Amino acid sequence: MAAAMMEALFASGHAADIVLGVLTIEALILARRGWAFTAIIGLIGPAALIVLGLRAALVGAEWYWVSLPVALAFPLHLLDLRHRLRATH
Repeated sequence: MAAAMMEALFASGHAADIVLGVLTIEALILARRGWAFTAIIGLIGPAALIVLGLRAALVGAEWYWVSLPVALAFPLHLLDLRHRLRATH
């Protein structure tokens, strides 16, 4: 029974929805602690985009719905990395 529930959780894409919910909660906590919006997007954005790509793959979406958010995560990650490196130097 547990295996069937887990299979349904992943096949429906709801496993990714749970991760997106956790990322949203994390972003809200960071915002409440005074983090800048751009810093939150830089930190959470790439992960959220990758999870959106995962969700698309889990539900059998077309390849471009899988690859587009994953591809967009990389430049966002690079922008965040550049911002962090400038802040430390």
